[in-house]
Amino acid sequence: MISIITKLASSKNRPKKYNKLTMLLGMFVLLGSILASCSGSSAPTSSSQTPTGKVLLVGTFNGVKGQYTTIQDAVNASKPGDWILVGPGDYHEDYSMTHVPSAAQIKLGGFGGVLIKTSDLTLRGMNRNTVVVDGTKPGSPQCSSATQNQDFGPAGSNGQPMGTNGIVVFEANNTWIQNLTVCNYLGGSAGGGNGIWWDGGSGTAKIGLHGYWGSYLTATSDYYNPQNPGATGTYGIFANSAAGPASWNQIYASNYNDSGMYVGACQQVCGITINHAWMEYNALGYSGTNSGGAIVIENSQFNNNQDGFDTNTQIAGDPPPPQNGDCPNGKISPITHTRSCWVFMHNYVHDNNNPNVPTSGYAGLGPTGTGMTVSGGRNDTIMNNVFENNGAWGILFVPFPDGDKPYPGVTCANSGGFVSPLFKGCIYNPEGDALLNNKFIHNGFFGNPTNGDYGQIVMNGGLPQNCFAGNVAPDGSTPANLEQVQAKCGIITKQANTGGALLGQVLCDTHFLPCAAGSTYPTATQVVLHPLPSNLPTMPNPCKGVPNNPWCKNGKPIS
Repeated sequence: MISIITKLASSKNRPKKYNKLTMLLGMFVLLGSILASCSGSSAPTSSSQTPTGKVLLVGTFNGVKGQYTTIQDAVNASKPGDWILVGPGDYHEDYSMTHVPSAAQIKLGGFGGVLIKTSDLTLRGMNRNTVVVDGTKPGSPQCSSATQNQDFGPAGSNGQPMGTNGIVVFEANNTWIQNLTVCNYLGGSAGGGNGIWWDGGSGTAKIGLHGYWGSYLTATSDYYNPQNPGATGTYGIFANSAAGPASWNQIYASNYNDSGMYVGACQQVCGITINHAWMEYNALGYSGTNSGGAIVIENSQFNNNQDGFDTNTQIAGDPPPPQNGDCPNGKISPITHTRSCWVFMHNYVHDNNNPNVPTSGYAGLGPTGTGMTVSGGRNDTIMNNVFENNGAWGILFVPFPDGDKPYPGVTCANSGGFVSPLFKGCIYNPEGDALLNNKFIHNGFFGNPTNGDYGQIVMNGGLPQNCFAGNVAPDGSTPANLEQVQAKCGIITKQANTGGALLGQVLCDTHFLPCAAGSTYPTATQVVLHPLPSNLPTMPNPCKGVPNNPWCKNGKPIS
């Protein structure tokens, strides 16, 4: 039972035999210095793109027609170093329908409405809000919610629709995707449901992609059918088996049944900064399986999700485990001044109390009313954030019990887990994590036992201790007085600490077991999808850095 309940994070979407779906703001800073210090390389931003290569134009901009009517046609004609600019319009891209993916492509995730295999390519819309890559059938209204307008993907070997992905960068290095919206690419029997995906090779336990950047991106789904709940958006903005340097800036995602954004399977070389992200109305705002090293999430907002943010270790999903925030190569972070280069800072995590989001599989067991869950993660630092109005807990540090079959070459012992006497599987505990100088406001108002600002469950002793210091936490911790008892990170613990009643309350919140008398948590009534916010920030100058072409001259749009 515990193995199911505490799967509070999610792994990436893959064919069903691998699929185990489990669980504002500031200045754009530190990209070069953080990643250079933490990962040994710097991450160029979009402003550093070199204006070389051809410019391929899709659609029409300011009355001037481009050479192509579809994005995929331009991609097919592109070479490394080229730019693809896309004019305003609704682009019903369906490459995976006209080029049915092979079994090998399906296993690795290499299929999509737009499939990019060209390295050193920039795909940029001319306006974030009016350039729409649309998963509905050609001729349908933009991002239609009507069932008859949905493209569920080609039929698989079992006769069931395989699902669709939006823009997929497949094992192509150093790519930029910028300034556009993706909607209504749906899950199916072969996975799918991903809006924008940098895929280095699903399930390979290898890094198959180096260097990626995304900015001014929107991903959402406007379709949900309770009779077919898996056929909806799964992940919004997504990277797996991909190493840095990398960055996401000014991104938004909503209405996904797993997570709005995801970074996974990148071992100790993730090398990504996520800045100015806004994730809402998802099962999980963020999820990250087995992703470590230099990851910085800052100046971002997570609200109105079921569970706001989740990072986890998993023995089979997106291998190899564990999720470890240690700086690569024994370096010290210039942010934390410790060995931890995985940093969550200056974020606003609030009102994650929404049971009426689309959910699928184990992502639906995320504890409603939780701002953030660190599930089997280690050496992660959460500092200088605000957690507000999360009805169950502001933050949970919990084990990740995993009963899945290990990836070849991975064992419970060699990946830092413990064989559980409670079930046939492996337990990964949260260890060496730091909760520092955060402000908690009005959390735990569901009023159940242990509800409050933060809680910790550790099922085994002999581990590096988590630490808690400098937090403003008026609604307290479970166990009590964690700041006094565990003020220093890394001390080797002598015994387990299950948090007393906390474990039972987590089980109750997931609705896997009946609640004790007097304990209640929100239950889903019906899934409610939400429209996009109006006028999300678009790139101020979409011609910046672009070689001269019929739409841009000397780095400025031609009017």
